[in-house]
Amino acid sequence: MKKDKKNPLGASFGYAFEGILTGIRKERNMKIHCLAIVAVTCAGTLFHITPAEWCVCLLLFALVASLELVNTAVEAVVDLATEERKPLAKIAKDTAAGAVLFAAIISVIIGLIIFLPYVLELLRKM
Repeated sequence: MKKDKKNPLGASFGYAFEGILTGIRKERNMKIHCLAIVAVTCAGTLFHITPAEWCVCLLLFALVASLELVNTAVEAVVDLATEERKPLAKIAKDTAAGAVLFAAIISVIIGLIIFLPYVLELLRKM
């Protein structure tokens, strides 16, 4: 039996980065997530959030962006497999999109828990 040769590690990273950039370039929702990442990063810098709060934010950035990339992959594979409207294709697409939405909603709630005290303190000082 012939062994399949694996791509060199550098090439694997290249493909992964290409996938991330493709997601950012072609997916509207990924652009929205990136904008949210920039906004939260600016707010975190402005409010001097704690290292633990930064870690939570970074994990949430990674979670939501990763799920968006997986959702994009699921949609592409489903579209490749069939052009017909099929109930199982709808379930695959809808549940992948639902996973992103769920993570995004929870991320917003956690963001409010982290940033609301800073905003209220700023308003109190005004």
